[in-house]
Order: sequence, then C-alpha cells, then structure tokens
Amino acid sequence: MLAGFHMSAAQAASSKKTLVNDDDRLMALREAAFHDDSQSADQYAAQLGNYDIPSYVDYYRLRARMAKASNAEYREFIQKYEGSAIADRARNDWLLMLGRRGEWDLFDQQYPQFVVADDNQLRCYAVLSRATKLQKVAQDAKALLNSPKDYGEGCYSMLNYMYQNQQLDAGFVYFQLRMAAENGALPLALRLGKLLDIPEKKISEAFEKPAALMKKGPEQNKVSRELFLAALARLAKNDPEEAAQALSRYSARLTEHERANGWALIALQSAYKLEPDAIGYWTRADGADLTQEAYQWRVRSALRETDWKLVRQGILAMPASLRNDPAWTYWLGRAYKAEGRNDEAGKLFSSIADQHHFYGQLATEESGRKIGVPPAGRPVSAEELAQTEKNPGLQRALRFYSMNLRTEGTREWNWELRRMTERQILVAAELARQNQLLDRMVNTSDRTRGETDFGQRFPTPFSDSMYRMTSSLGLDMAWVYGLIRQESRFVMSAKSHVGASGLMQVMPATAKWTARKIGLTGFTTDQITNRDTNIAIGTGYLKLVLDSFEGSMPLAAAAYNAGPSRSRRWRAPNAGSGPVLEGAIWAENIPFHETRDYVKKVLANTTNYAALITGQPQSLKSRLGTIGPRPANDPETMKDLP
Repeated sequence: MLAGFHMSAAQAASSKKTLVNDDDRLMALREAAFHDDSQSADQYAAQLGNYDIPSYVDYYRLRARMAKASNAEYREFIQKYEGSAIADRARNDWLLMLGRRGEWDLFDQQYPQFVVADDNQLRCYAVLSRATKLQKVAQDAKALLNSPKDYGEGCYSMLNYMYQNQQLDAGFVYFQLRMAAENGALPLALRLGKLLDIPEKKISEAFEKPAALMKKGPEQNKVSRELFLAALARLAKNDPEEAAQALSRYSARLTEHERANGWALIALQSAYKLEPDAIGYWTRADGADLTQEAYQWRVRSALRETDWKLVRQGILAMPASLRNDPAWTYWLGRAYKAEGRNDEAGKLFSSIADQHHFYGQLATEESGRKIGVPPAGRPVSAEELAQTEKNPGLQRALRFYSMNLRTEGTREWNWELRRMTERQILVAAELARQNQLLDRMVNTSDRTRGETDFGQRFPTPFSDSMYRMTSSLGLDMAWVYGLIRQESRFVMSAKSHVGASGLMQVMPATAKWTARKIGLTGFTTDQITNRDTNIAIGTGYLKLVLDSFEGSMPLAAAAYNAGPSRSRRWRAPNAGSGPVLEGAIWAENIPFHETRDYVKKVLANTTNYAALITGQPQSLKSRLGTIGPRPANDPETMKDLP
C-alpha cells in the first residue's frame, strides 16, 4: 500500500468486483452509505448523474453522512421527493437525529408527517417531547415500556427524563427492574440501577449469583428487597421450586405486595416449564404487578388445568389491548361456553369467525361450521393489470427485486399499497404473481378483508413435483404447502439468520443427515436451494418427524421449527402421569413465542390449503387432535433425530 493512501471499506469491497453498469454502481453506493463512507458515496453518486431512480442516489448519498447532515439538507431532500416512500424513510432518519439532539420544536413539526410511523424509538421520543412540555404522558410512556428487548436510546431517554422529573415514580422503575430480571436483560437492569442509585455490583450479583443472595435474604430496606425479588426471578428460571422455598423462608421480611410480586415471578417461570405447580403460584400472586407476558401465561396455566373459571377471570383482568386480541377473544368464548353462557360465547365467536387465521377457524368450528374457501371474486382483467403495471412505485419495486434489493423493493411496494382499494390490492398481488414474486403476492393478497382471493393467498406452485413427493411418502400435501408458506413464502433463495435454506428452510446438518436416511446419494449442501432437492429433503425429514410423534401434526410442526427434543419436552413427562390436552391448548402453551406462532400458522395454513385443494369443508380441530404425555419408550426414530 502506498504511504498516505487508505482504502475505505466500501472501496475495498468494490475493488474486488467490476462495476459493469449503473445498477452495479448503485449497489456500490448503497454499500458505501451503510458503511458511513461519504467519500466513496460521493464518488459513486457522481457517476450516476443520469440514473433512472435519482431519489435513491440522493438518499444513499445523504445517508452516508446521516449524523453530520444539517436540518436544511434533510428538509431539501424531503421537499424534493415529498410523497414518496424514500422521502418518508429520510424523514424517519431525520426524526431520530432530532430526537437524539433534543430539537423538539422541529421534531414536533415533522413527526405528524411521518406516514409509516412504525419506529418505536420515535414513539418514545414523541412522548419525551410532550413530557418536556409538562404534559401528562405517564400512561403513554408505560404502554411503550413493556418489552425490554425492544428498548433503545429513545425509550431509555424517555424513561430517564420522566423519572428524573417525577413523571414516573420509583415503583414503576422497580417494576422495570423485575421485568428485566424475568428477561435476563442485564444491560437494562444496570441502566435502571443508575436511576435508583443501586451499585452495578449489586445488580450484577442479583442477576448472576442469585443463589448467594438467597442464603442471606433481603434486608429491611426497599433496595435490598427489590434486589431479592430480581434474584428470585433469576433463580426461578432454573428452579421454580427452590425459588418458592426461598420466598417462603423470607416472606416475613417482605410487604404483602412484594410477596405477591415474588410469587408472580416464580409462577411465570414455572408456567414456561409447563409445571402443574404454576397454577398454585399464580393463586398466591393475587394483586401482583403483572407484565404482559405474565397476564397471558396466567391464563395459559389455567387452560392446561382446564379451569375455565380461572381462564375467564384471567382474561377479564388483562389490559384491553391484550384482552381484545383474537386469541383471548376465542378463549374467553370457550370459558363462557364451558360455564353455560352460550349467548355470550356465541357473540365472541361470531366476532372473529370471518377471519382466516387460527382463532378465526377455531371460532368457526365452535359456531357449528367447518372451514371452507370464500367465494372467488371476479378475475383480474388484462386491462386492470396493464394499468397497475404503469404505477411508478411498483415499477421501482420490481426493479429493486430484480436487483435482489428486497428491503427497498418491499418499501416501495408497500408504500403504493397504502393508497389502493381492495380491488387494486388484488390486482397488485396478481402483478406480483406475473413477476414470480410469490411471497409478495401472498403478503399483498393477505391485506384484503372484503374481497379475497384464496388462489393468491395460498398458491400451489410446482404441484406436480409436490404431489409426487408427498404421495410417495404418504404426507398430506396441504400440510407441506402450509409449512412452506410459513417457512419461506415460496422464495427459492430464502435463508434464515441461523443458516436454514430454501423453500423448506433446511439446516445444512439436518440436510446431510436426512439425505443419508432417505438414500439420496451424492448430496452436497450447495444443493439445498435446488427446488426439488430441497423439497425431497424437507418432506423426507418431515415424514420422519411425523412418524416419531405418532402422526401428530402439532407436535411434528413444533419439532420442525424448534427441534424434536424440545417438542418432546413440551409434553407431560410419562404415560399415565399427565393430562391429555386438546391440541389447541397444547399449542397455546408452547413456551417459545416463535414456535407457538409457527405451529398455529402452519396448522391454519394447512386447513385452508386442504379446503382449497379438495374443494371440501375442513376441520382444524381434527388436525390438532389431542396431545398426551410422552410414551414410555420413544420410537427408534427419536434416538438420533436432529
């Protein structure tokens, strides 16, 4: 390297490849922007003076110097491209800068013009801005501070300011500390400790060495008692019973409210472990400050015990934002039905039965009907399609998708959907189909409520290959389609953050193991994204999993997502010693949020696919079945199933 010459990260990356055309140069400009390399960004932008999407050239150039850009530069860019998706993205960037700088007058002027409004940091900054004007915003702030994993600088700044200015009290900050302990969020706990003047060492000890703190118990001061509760939450994560013994041992040193909070912390961890003791812990937690997770898991514990009175009481005690979720609408209906309050139950079921998701399907069956395919609307005409193809935003989206810039493509696509009628949305979904963007077709068509097109929502591509492979294995083709729809949305090149690939999102190690099991010779992992190979391995593995779980679709779907060993653990330990649960209750109690959501969506997809493929009404409940304890001897296929 020549003395005095330092190559930027973007320059180094681009030097390894030849920039053949302007699309290549835009990609290099984008890379420079995301490396905050303004020098390279200016150089690439200068070469794109005639690029046919100038707004993105200007945006990437601005983004490369985001933190240093002046308000005038942001304003000039937004005014130049006002009304476009990229102008709204730039306003998002600008608002974050204004929030960090505390420029509240300009923030308040610009925030109402932010159309997408999906940035939680900006929501916190907006509340903070109002707080600086002495507005009463404590309830708005509390509504935003309910999931420690979602906190960022905006929310930290809001919490800090409102506590220092006595708009949030110490009781709420201690509640946040207990929630941080529930979630193992030590960085959040340390920041909360600073607000409460608790030394970092004491916070760390409560989180990392809870057993040591349990030996001496809490002292007679608020800080010590709250640290004891935080340590109790950490101990309960590994051993709820030991935590319960510790709480009982020192209960006299705690206030009644603190004891209730302690039992709630233990109950949540016991509920995650699907322990029968959880329901007793919840009973002792009466009057505790509950997190959103705790409200829901209290009801899930009652469902496992089929205690419909506690189910009803638990749901009615939820905040309205939770109680009105379709899941709890359905389960409240079930509780009313179990208590003979059929009219109230029927009203709740009817309120969601027209929705095509898991709970809508269950509510439909509770109303005495099966799941069918809605009447098809009129087909998209050539004239409608031709008109939609002229939409400049959709043209930009298709251009970006062709360049594999999916973030930009989806931003432009969704921006245009905002302004469309339901009919226009269905036409846009058809345009996505014409361009082999099945994921975009599905997600677009899913937006309609009045006029629906199940052919768009539940596509059946490569049906010949699918029929051949599923038939040879004795698998339900609707189930495999339902799984693919959830796994990859039919994107051939899909790859997850953990390395799963292809239509059926197969992990390399699992693919190698399955290839050996099904006799697929000459397999190498670079074949995973080949369509037929991916389906052959995915369906082969799915068949092995299904057989190992006695044909239970919910258990097999959970195993496909989270691994067979976890799916086994989520059953009662031994034959004859645990409850036999209806499949919906078992699925509701899956401890992993991702897998719980996955199983519900795969089974709902499967039911819709079966109705579409067969033309006959279907039952979700029959697919869910019942799930009892683990068999005394797991099948041979369980022993090495990855």
